[in-house]
Amino acid sequence: SLFHDTYKTVLVKGGEEPLFLPASINSPYSQVIFARGYFSSALHEISHWCIAGEQRRTQVDYGYWYVPDGRSEQQQMAFEQAEIKPQALEWIFSVAAGHPFHISIDNLGGVTFDHPNFALNLYQQVMKYLREGMPVRAQLFLHALVDYYQNEIMEDSFDIQAL
Repeated sequence: SLFHDTYKTVLVKGGEEPLFLPASINSPYSQVIFARGYFSSALHEISHWCIAGEQRRTQVDYGYWYVPDGRSEQQQMAFEQAEIKPQALEWIFSVAAGHPFHISIDNLGGVTFDHPNFALNLYQQVMKYLREGMPVRAQLFLHALVDYYQNEIMEDSFDIQAL
């Protein structure tokens, strides 16, 4: 309900794959659809929504490309670069909700990736968000999670070794 009135956006439990659907003639509300009822999928998809600008929020899946499992090394590097900010927010939201966070490379059938480097980039982005602030909608959502779950967010709440 947090963004229902102000942003005309709702969170929807979905099927196999997550998806963002902008408001349309058929639906007056944008829908952040998360996969199979998974809590972590909901946090991840909310993270993408919190980052997406006004123009991106008018496009299906924010207008982003997506290449499924089996990505090339270049495609995987582009994926990881695009995922740093949303996964950093997801990690912060997970800690606020007292829920485990799992880094996602989303390329099970593809090239090996540099997990420690990606993990370090995520950690550095988390610290940057905590020190310099997050996007407005992310900050609002974080406050709602902290109020609901009563978990304090501090820099030492994040352990890069656990990734």
